[in-house]
Amino acid sequence: MKFPRRQFLHLAGGAVAFPLLSRGARAQAYPSRPVRIVVGFAPGGGADIVARLIGQWLSERLGQAVVVENRPGAATNIAMEAVVRAPPDGYTLAMVTSTNAINATLYEKLNFNFIRDVAPVGGISRVPNVMAVNPSVPAKTVPAFIAYAKANPGKINYGSAGSGTPSHLAGELFRMMADINIQHVPYRGAAPALTDLLGGQVQVIFSPMPALIEYIRAGKLHALAVTTAIRSEALPDLPTVADVLPGYEASTWYGIGAPRNTRAEIVGKLNREINAALADAKMKARLADLGGLVLSGSSADFGKLIADETEKWAKVVKASGAKAD
Repeated sequence: MKFPRRQFLHLAGGAVAFPLLSRGARAQAYPSRPVRIVVGFAPGGGADIVARLIGQWLSERLGQAVVVENRPGAATNIAMEAVVRAPPDGYTLAMVTSTNAINATLYEKLNFNFIRDVAPVGGISRVPNVMAVNPSVPAKTVPAFIAYAKANPGKINYGSAGSGTPSHLAGELFRMMADINIQHVPYRGAAPALTDLLGGQVQVIFSPMPALIEYIRAGKLHALAVTTAIRSEALPDLPTVADVLPGYEASTWYGIGAPRNTRAEIVGKLNREINAALADAKMKARLADLGGLVLSGSSADFGKLIADETEKWAKVVKASGAKAD
Protein backbone atom coordinates (compact mmCIF):
# COMPACT_ATOMS: atom_id res chain seq x y z
CA MET A 1 0.00 0.00 0.00
CA LYS A 2 1.37 3.39 -1.02
CA PHE A 3 0.89 6.57 0.94
CA PRO A 4 0.30 9.87 -0.81
CA ARG A 5 3.38 12.11 -0.41
CA ARG A 6 1.49 14.69 1.70
CA GLN A 7 0.19 11.99 4.06
CA PHE A 8 3.67 10.46 4.38
CA LEU A 9 5.25 13.80 5.28
CA HIS A 10 2.51 14.40 7.82
CA LEU A 11 3.11 11.03 9.49
CA ALA A 12 6.91 11.47 9.36
CA GLY A 13 6.56 14.87 10.97
CA GLY A 14 4.45 13.34 13.70
CA ALA A 15 7.06 10.64 14.28
CA VAL A 16 9.75 13.29 14.76
CA ALA A 17 7.58 15.40 17.02
CA PHE A 18 6.61 12.52 19.27
CA PRO A 19 10.07 11.85 20.81
CA LEU A 20 10.64 15.58 21.15
CA LEU A 21 7.37 15.85 23.01
CA SER A 22 8.37 12.91 25.17
CA ARG A 23 11.64 14.59 26.09
CA GLY A 24 9.79 17.82 26.80
CA ALA A 25 7.27 15.97 28.96
CA ARG A 26 10.11 14.40 30.94
CA ALA A 27 11.64 17.83 31.58
CA GLN A 28 8.26 19.20 32.65
CA ALA A 29 7.86 16.27 35.04
CA TYR A 30 11.10 17.09 36.87
CA PRO A 31 11.13 17.01 39.80
CA SER A 32 8.59 14.36 40.73
CA ARG A 33 10.15 13.60 44.13
CA PRO A 34 12.32 15.41 46.72
CA VAL A 35 15.68 16.84 45.67
CA ARG A 36 18.69 16.98 47.97
CA ILE A 37 21.54 19.48 48.07
CA VAL A 38 24.64 17.93 49.62
CA VAL A 39 26.78 20.39 51.62
CA GLY A 40 30.32 19.47 52.63
CA PHE A 41 30.24 21.59 55.78
CA ALA A 42 28.55 21.38 59.17
CA PRO A 43 25.22 23.19 59.72
CA GLY A 44 25.33 26.89 60.51
CA GLY A 45 28.19 27.99 58.26
CA GLY A 46 28.03 30.14 55.15
CA ALA A 47 27.65 27.25 52.69
CA ASP A 48 24.87 25.70 54.77
CA ILE A 49 22.98 29.00 55.07
CA VAL A 50 23.20 29.69 51.33
CA ALA A 51 22.12 26.12 50.52
CA ARG A 52 19.05 26.45 52.75
CA LEU A 53 18.12 29.82 51.24
CA ILE A 54 18.29 28.53 47.68
CA GLY A 55 16.75 25.20 48.69
CA GLN A 56 13.68 26.91 50.12
CA TRP A 57 13.29 28.98 46.97
CA LEU A 58 13.62 25.95 44.70
CA SER A 59 11.15 23.98 46.82
CA GLU A 60 8.53 26.70 46.46
CA ARG A 61 9.11 27.10 42.74
CA LEU A 62 9.46 23.44 41.79
CA GLY A 63 6.70 22.10 44.00
CA GLN A 64 8.89 19.45 45.65
CA ALA A 65 10.82 19.37 48.90
CA VAL A 66 14.48 20.36 48.53
CA VAL A 67 16.41 18.89 51.44
CA VAL A 68 19.84 20.07 52.57
CA GLU A 69 22.07 17.18 53.60
CA ASN A 70 25.21 18.09 55.57
CA ARG A 71 28.10 15.69 54.99
CA PRO A 72 31.19 17.36 56.49
CA GLY A 73 34.59 15.70 56.40
CA ALA A 74 37.82 15.61 54.38
CA ALA A 75 37.46 19.32 53.54
CA THR A 76 34.23 18.75 51.51
CA ASN A 77 35.65 15.83 49.50
CA ILE A 78 33.31 13.26 51.09
CA ALA A 79 30.27 15.28 50.07
CA MET A 80 31.52 15.95 46.55
CA GLU A 81 32.33 12.30 45.95
CA ALA A 82 28.82 11.34 47.07
CA VAL A 83 27.36 13.71 44.48
CA VAL A 84 29.55 12.70 41.54
CA ARG A 85 28.74 9.02 42.24
CA ALA A 86 24.98 9.70 42.34
CA PRO A 87 22.71 9.07 39.33
CA PRO A 88 22.73 12.09 36.97
CA ASP A 89 18.99 12.60 37.28
CA GLY A 90 18.83 16.01 38.97
CA TYR A 91 17.81 14.65 42.37
CA THR A 92 21.26 14.91 43.96
CA LEU A 93 22.93 18.32 43.75
CA ALA A 94 26.10 19.73 45.29
CA MET A 95 26.80 23.00 47.03
CA VAL A 96 29.95 23.88 45.08
CA THR A 97 32.35 26.33 46.73
CA SER A 98 35.80 27.84 46.36
CA THR A 99 37.09 25.05 48.63
CA ASN A 100 36.37 22.51 45.89
CA ALA A 101 38.42 24.53 43.39
CA ILE A 102 41.36 24.55 45.82
CA ASN A 103 41.04 20.85 46.66
CA ALA A 104 41.39 19.90 43.00
CA THR A 105 45.13 20.59 43.31
CA LEU A 106 45.65 20.41 47.08
CA TYR A 107 44.70 16.71 47.22
CA GLU A 108 46.81 14.54 44.97
CA LYS A 109 44.65 11.40 45.09
CA LEU A 110 40.98 12.30 44.95
CA ASN A 111 38.56 9.61 43.80
CA PHE A 112 37.02 12.03 41.32
CA ASN A 113 38.02 14.81 38.96
CA PHE A 114 36.31 18.02 40.03
CA ILE A 115 36.29 19.68 36.60
CA ARG A 116 35.34 16.53 34.68
CA ASP A 117 32.78 15.02 37.04
CA VAL A 118 30.74 18.06 38.13
CA ALA A 119 28.24 19.70 35.81
CA PRO A 120 27.93 23.41 36.66
CA VAL A 121 24.32 24.47 37.22
CA GLY A 122 24.53 28.05 38.44
CA GLY A 123 26.40 30.47 40.66
CA ILE A 124 24.68 31.96 43.71
CA SER A 125 26.93 34.39 45.55
CA ARG A 126 30.47 35.56 46.18
CA VAL A 127 31.43 36.61 49.72
CA PRO A 128 34.50 38.80 50.27
CA ASN A 129 37.22 37.93 52.68
CA VAL A 130 38.37 40.79 54.85
CA MET A 131 42.02 41.50 55.55
CA ALA A 132 41.82 42.43 59.22
CA VAL A 133 44.48 43.11 61.87
CA ASN A 134 44.60 43.22 65.63
CA PRO A 135 44.30 46.88 66.74
CA SER A 136 47.82 46.68 68.20
CA VAL A 137 49.26 46.52 64.66
CA PRO A 138 50.34 50.08 63.78
CA ALA A 139 49.49 49.74 60.07
CA LYS A 140 45.99 50.97 59.23
CA THR A 141 46.13 50.64 55.44
CA VAL A 142 47.33 47.95 53.04
CA PRO A 143 50.37 49.99 51.85
CA ALA A 144 51.30 50.71 55.48
CA PHE A 145 50.95 47.01 56.33
CA ILE A 146 53.23 45.99 53.45
CA ALA A 147 55.81 48.56 54.56
CA TYR A 148 55.50 47.34 58.17
CA ALA A 149 55.97 43.72 57.09
CA LYS A 150 59.04 44.59 55.01
CA ALA A 151 60.53 46.40 58.00
CA ASN A 152 59.84 43.36 60.21
CA PRO A 153 60.49 40.28 58.03
CA GLY A 154 59.32 37.00 59.55
CA LYS A 155 57.89 38.68 62.64
CA ILE A 156 54.25 38.98 61.56
CA ASN A 157 51.96 35.95 61.82
CA TYR A 158 48.76 35.43 59.90
CA GLY A 159 46.19 32.92 61.06
CA SER A 160 43.98 30.66 58.96
CA ALA A 161 41.32 27.99 59.38
CA GLY A 162 43.91 25.37 58.43
CA SER A 163 46.54 24.46 55.87
CA GLY A 164 45.14 24.60 52.36
CA THR A 165 41.93 26.38 53.34
CA PRO A 166 40.71 29.45 51.43
CA SER A 167 41.84 31.75 54.26
CA HIS A 168 45.34 30.23 54.11
CA LEU A 169 45.66 30.59 50.34
CA ALA A 170 44.25 34.12 50.41
CA GLY A 171 47.14 34.97 52.75
CA GLU A 172 49.64 33.15 50.55
CA LEU A 173 48.45 35.00 47.46
CA PHE A 174 48.85 38.30 49.34
CA ARG A 175 52.32 37.32 50.59
CA MET A 176 53.46 36.38 47.09
CA MET A 177 52.05 39.44 45.34
CA ALA A 178 53.29 41.88 48.02
CA ASP A 179 56.69 40.13 48.16
CA ILE A 180 56.77 40.07 51.97
CA ASN A 181 57.84 37.55 54.59
CA ILE A 182 54.91 36.80 56.92
CA GLN A 183 54.44 33.51 58.76
CA HIS A 184 51.42 31.23 58.40
CA VAL A 185 49.85 29.83 61.59
CA PRO A 186 47.23 27.16 60.76
CA TYR A 187 44.37 26.42 63.17
CA ARG A 188 41.76 23.70 63.23
CA GLY A 189 38.94 25.91 62.10
CA ALA A 190 38.12 29.58 61.69
CA ALA A 191 36.91 30.12 65.27
CA PRO A 192 40.23 29.43 67.05
CA ALA A 193 42.10 31.52 64.47
CA LEU A 194 39.76 34.42 65.16
CA THR A 195 40.16 33.97 68.92
CA ASP A 196 43.93 34.27 68.65
CA LEU A 197 43.65 37.28 66.34
CA LEU A 198 41.49 39.02 68.94
CA GLY A 199 44.03 38.05 71.60
CA GLY A 200 47.02 39.26 69.57
CA GLN A 201 48.71 35.86 69.17
CA VAL A 202 48.47 36.39 65.40
CA GLN A 203 48.46 39.83 63.85
CA VAL A 204 46.46 39.49 60.63
CA ILE A 205 43.83 37.26 59.04
CA PHE A 206 42.11 36.89 55.66
CA SER A 207 38.68 35.61 56.63
CA PRO A 208 35.15 35.62 55.18
CA MET A 209 33.30 38.82 56.07
CA PRO A 210 30.40 37.27 58.04
CA ALA A 211 32.78 35.95 60.70
CA LEU A 212 34.51 39.33 61.21
CA ILE A 213 32.02 42.08 60.50
CA GLU A 214 30.61 42.51 64.03
CA TYR A 215 34.12 42.62 65.55
CA ILE A 216 35.09 45.24 62.96
CA ARG A 217 32.02 47.35 63.71
CA ALA A 218 32.71 47.07 67.45
CA GLY A 219 36.33 48.23 66.99
CA LYS A 220 37.80 44.95 68.25
CA LEU A 221 39.48 44.39 64.88
CA HIS A 222 40.72 46.86 62.28
CA ALA A 223 39.80 46.09 58.68
CA LEU A 224 42.34 47.07 56.02
CA ALA A 225 40.58 45.94 52.85
CA VAL A 226 38.19 43.50 51.23
CA THR A 227 39.62 40.83 48.94
CA THR A 228 37.05 40.95 46.13
CA ALA A 229 37.70 42.90 42.95
CA ILE A 230 35.03 45.45 43.89
CA ARG A 231 34.00 46.99 47.20
CA SER A 232 31.40 45.40 49.43
CA GLU A 233 28.06 47.03 50.15
CA ALA A 234 28.32 45.73 53.72
CA LEU A 235 31.50 47.78 54.34
CA PRO A 236 31.34 50.35 51.53
CA ASP A 237 34.13 52.58 52.83
CA LEU A 238 36.65 49.75 52.83
CA PRO A 239 39.03 49.68 49.84
CA THR A 240 40.00 46.53 47.98
CA VAL A 241 43.38 44.82 48.18
CA ALA A 242 43.46 45.13 44.39
CA ASP A 243 43.62 48.91 44.76
CA VAL A 244 47.20 48.33 45.95
CA LEU A 245 47.98 44.94 44.37
CA PRO A 246 46.26 44.96 40.95
CA GLY A 247 44.81 41.57 40.05
CA TYR A 248 44.48 40.35 43.63
CA GLU A 249 41.17 38.57 44.25
CA ALA A 250 40.32 35.96 46.86
CA SER A 251 36.79 35.24 47.94
CA THR A 252 34.42 32.54 49.03
CA TRP A 253 31.86 31.69 46.37
CA TYR A 254 28.88 29.38 46.28
CA GLY A 255 26.92 27.70 43.52
CA ILE A 256 25.06 24.54 42.58
CA GLY A 257 26.53 21.60 40.70
CA ALA A 258 25.22 18.22 39.57
CA PRO A 259 26.75 14.92 38.49
CA ARG A 260 28.15 15.03 34.96
CA ASN A 261 25.80 13.85 32.23
CA THR A 262 22.80 15.39 33.98
CA ARG A 263 20.36 16.23 31.18
CA ALA A 264 20.68 19.73 29.75
CA GLU A 265 16.98 20.46 30.21
CA ILE A 266 17.24 19.73 33.95
CA VAL A 267 20.35 21.89 34.31
CA GLY A 268 18.59 24.63 32.35
CA LYS A 269 15.47 24.48 34.51
CA LEU A 270 17.47 24.68 37.73
CA ASN A 271 19.60 27.51 36.35
CA ARG A 272 16.52 29.54 35.44
CA GLU A 273 15.07 29.13 38.92
CA ILE A 274 18.37 30.06 40.60
CA ASN A 275 18.58 33.22 38.48
CA ALA A 276 14.98 34.05 39.35
CA ALA A 277 15.93 33.77 43.03
CA LEU A 278 18.91 36.08 42.55
CA ALA A 279 16.66 38.67 40.90
CA ASP A 280 14.27 38.62 43.88
CA ALA A 281 14.66 41.63 46.18
CA LYS A 282 14.24 39.63 49.38
CA MET A 283 16.80 37.02 48.34
CA LYS A 284 19.28 39.70 47.30
CA ALA A 285 18.83 41.42 50.65
CA ARG A 286 19.34 38.14 52.50
CA LEU A 287 22.57 37.43 50.62
CA ALA A 288 23.72 41.02 51.19
CA ASP A 289 23.23 40.48 54.94
CA LEU A 290 25.87 37.75 54.61
CA GLY A 291 28.15 40.16 52.76
CA GLY A 292 27.47 38.38 49.49
CA LEU A 293 27.34 39.63 45.91
CA VAL A 294 25.03 37.73 43.54
CA LEU A 295 26.60 35.47 40.89
CA SER A 296 23.75 35.25 38.41
CA GLY A 297 24.41 33.92 34.93
CA SER A 298 24.24 30.83 32.75
CA SER A 299 25.54 27.40 33.66
CA ALA A 300 28.38 28.08 31.21
CA ASP A 301 29.23 31.27 33.12
CA PHE A 302 29.46 29.28 36.34
CA GLY A 303 31.54 26.63 34.60
CA LYS A 304 34.01 29.29 33.48
CA LEU A 305 34.26 30.64 37.02
CA ILE A 306 34.96 27.13 38.34
CA ALA A 307 37.65 26.53 35.70
CA ASP A 308 39.28 29.92 36.23
CA GLU A 309 39.31 29.57 40.02
CA THR A 310 40.69 26.03 39.87
CA GLU A 311 43.52 27.18 37.63
CA LYS A 312 44.29 30.24 39.78
CA TRP A 313 44.46 28.36 43.07
CA ALA A 314 46.46 25.52 41.52
CA LYS A 315 49.25 28.03 40.91
CA VAL A 316 49.09 29.31 44.50
CA VAL A 317 49.03 25.80 45.98
CA LYS A 318 52.07 24.75 43.95
CA ALA A 319 54.02 27.96 44.56
CA SER A 320 53.35 27.97 48.30
CA GLY A 321 53.88 24.25 48.83
CA ALA A 322 50.58 24.08 50.75
CA LYS A 323 49.60 20.61 51.93
CA ALA A 324 46.28 19.26 53.13
CA ASP A 325 45.97 18.76 56.89
